[in-house]
Amino acid sequence: MSKVNVNKVKAAGDVELKEKVVAINRVVKTTKGGRTFSFSALVVVGNENGVVGQGLGKAKEVQEAIAKGIDDAKKNLLKVPIMHGTIPHEQWAKLGAAKVLIKPAAHGAGVIAGGSMRAVLESAGVTDVLAKSLGSANPHNVVKATLKALSLLREPIQVAKTRSIKLSKVFNG
Repeated sequence: MSKVNVNKVKAAGDVELKEKVVAINRVVKTTKGGRTFSFSALVVVGNENGVVGQGLGKAKEVQEAIAKGIDDAKKNLLKVPIMHGTIPHEQWAKLGAAKVLIKPAAHGAGVIAGGSMRAVLESAGVTDVLAKSLGSANPHNVVKATLKALSLLREPIQVAKTRSIKLSKVFNG
């Protein structure tokens, strides 16, 4: 089993994070007094420069659920290696029934991805990427699988150090 490289980031007050609501779900609880409605909101936050996080908020009101989701997402931030607007290498990840595949793309290709994956990749600051969601279409699992795939990415300098290779002539980044 390979070691997971999780680069957790602490939320700083000076970092400007942009939030995107991925999914809002209305939950109905039936009691003898009638129906009680509540909402859950899946939110992705990121600074569009390599930091991204996801959170889930639940409340009686939609706006309150979104606010709770944003607060939860700020507690779960992740650092993503980005090179020239794309990811360093192809990565595959699975979480539950959701499987995701992300590949680097040429400059100008744009973010070619589905709804929940697009929100995560754009929030992370990736501008050129090819992505495919295989298996489950559940936004919660797709977002978590995408974040898992992004956490498994390694920078070329880090790989070169583990392999004892000098990159000064090949890579000047």
